[in-house]
Amino acid sequence: MPHHEPATRVAQALLDHDGPIAVVAHVDPDGDALGSVLTLTRALRRLGRDARAVMPEPPRFLRFLAEEDELAAPVTELAPGTLLAVLDTELRRAIGAPHEAAALVVNVDHHGTNPGGADVLWVDAAYASATMMVAEVVDALGVPWDAHLAKPCLAGLMTDTGHFRFGNTDRRALERAGRLIDAGVAYGELSDRLQWRHPAYYGLLARVMSTVRYRLDGRAVLIDLTLEMRADAAADGDDADDFVQQVRYAEGTVVAAILKERPEGVKVSVRSRAGASAQRICVALGGGGHVAAAGATLTGLDLAAAEERLLAAIAAELAEVAAG
Repeated sequence: MPHHEPATRVAQALLDHDGPIAVVAHVDPDGDALGSVLTLTRALRRLGRDARAVMPEPPRFLRFLAEEDELAAPVTELAPGTLLAVLDTELRRAIGAPHEAAALVVNVDHHGTNPGGADVLWVDAAYASATMMVAEVVDALGVPWDAHLAKPCLAGLMTDTGHFRFGNTDRRALERAGRLIDAGVAYGELSDRLQWRHPAYYGLLARVMSTVRYRLDGRAVLIDLTLEMRADAAADGDDADDFVQQVRYAEGTVVAAILKERPEGVKVSVRSRAGASAQRICVALGGGGHVAAAGATLTGLDLAAAEERLLAAIAAELAEVAAG
C-alpha cells in the first residue's frame, strides 16, 4: 500500500462529510493527543467545516497550545449527523463524545493494540506520534502549513519522542519535524515552553522521588503518586509522565513504573528498554500502549495490591525476554 493512501482515505472521508465534526482523543490527554486534536480541527476549520475540538482540560504545561475557548467540554450526546474523529486512541478509550451515536467514525491511531471498529480506520504503530499521521492527513486535505497549524503538531511529536530522545525517533520523525519548523515554528521557544512547570510541581516531585524502590533484583524501579501527595502539593496535573521519566534511566533497570492512586483505583504508567515490552506488561493488566511506553488502570485496587499485580506482570515479561 502506498505510504500516503491511508491518509488520503481519511482526508476524503472528512471532505465528503458536510455536517458537524467532533474531534476527540483519549482520557488524560497528553501532548500528542492535544496536538493531534488541535491540528486536525484547525485544518478542517480552514476548509470551512463545522469542526470542534472536544477534550477535557489538558495538563497545565500544555494549555498554552490551545487558544481561549478553543477546546469544548466533553458531551454525552452528539448533534445529528456528526462525524466523530478519534485520534491517538482506540474507540473504547476515547473521551469527549459517544462514538455509538456518530454518523461516521474516523479513527487515526499509532497504538498497535488498537482493535479497530471505526468506519474509516488508520492504525500504524510505525509512526512515532499521532500528530505525524494527522500531518499526512492535513497534507492530503491540501491545507497549507503555517506556524499556527504546525505548532501543536510539532509539540505532539516532540512530547511523544521525549524531545527526540526515545527509541521511536527515526528519520521520518525528524524529517517531519524539519518540515513543521520550516512552516514557521520557533523550535527553541517551543522546546523551552513545553518544559515549564508550576512551582508546586517541584514539591510534588520531591515527595514522589522519596518513594523510589527497586524490585526484581534491581531490574524494576517503582514510584508512587498518592492522592494525599497530590492534595498537599496542590498540583495541577503536571506529573505522571514527567515523574516516571525521571527514574526510567536508573542504571541497571529494565522497567520503570509509576503507580498513581486515584479514587477509582490505581493507574500505572510503564516504561521499558532492552527488549522488554511495556505494552505486553500493560495489556496483561487490561491496558495498552506502545512497546516502550504503556499504561493501565487497575480499578478497585489499593496501591499495595496494584503493585503486586504490576510486579507479577513485569516478572512474566522479563522471564519471556530472558527465554528469548
